[in-house]
Amino acid sequence: MSARYARQVALWGEEAQRRLRSSTALVAGLGGLGSAAATYLAAAGVGRLLLVDFDRVEPSDLNRQVLHWARDVGRLKVESAAEKLRQLNPEVELELLPSRLDSAEQARELVGKADVVLDCLDNWRSRFLLNEACVEAGKPMVHAAVEGLSGWVTVVHPRRGPCLRCVFPRDPPERCWCSVAGPLPGVLGALEALEAVKLLTGFGEPLVGRMLYYDGATGSAEVLSVAKRPSCPVCGRASASSP
Repeated sequence: MSARYARQVALWGEEAQRRLRSSTALVAGLGGLGSAAATYLAAAGVGRLLLVDFDRVEPSDLNRQVLHWARDVGRLKVESAAEKLRQLNPEVELELLPSRLDSAEQARELVGKADVVLDCLDNWRSRFLLNEACVEAGKPMVHAAVEGLSGWVTVVHPRRGPCLRCVFPRDPPERCWCSVAGPLPGVLGALEALEAVKLLTGFGEPLVGRMLYYDGATGSAEVLSVAKRPSCPVCGRASASSP
């Protein structure tokens, strides 16, 4: 086992580290959340990362999207991110998917390639497409969102807890993301990576049926219970058809 992972192996053992090495994580969105999440997944030794983002780096991204540097303005985010991740950990295999996630078919195809999905997106339509694909495939998804100085993270684990549509039965308003404190997405993105690692190793208790809400303005955090809705049009239907 590589000395790179010695501190982790001391925590959860070699078998859990091997599970990480043989796993594939889908990181959907390489902005502030995705930059932190992908960095820590690569550092932890997840064997394969699927990086999805259609966008290019803009100057206004640089206060929070730490995989993108001043020299990267104008580059595709997947290419900019991959360059840094390869330098961080050459052992990790990367697949770059420079496309917009805007169809159920595409979401199903992406989710089918992964063991765990990280929702690091900035629009609810794509989030709900991922949610539906994960419920359909029985794959876990880690969801996070930020705004201003606050944010939250939760885990969708089909048939074990509520899905994203249970938590948000109505579409939340789309935000312009023009007011976000730079470090905040890093905090939530790192938490997303931690939840994904817990799911892949089987170590610890993921945030299934719970949502961690972080208020950066006061430095406080609260864990809220979130419940499955029998009438949910996504996982309610899946549960009804399960044996």
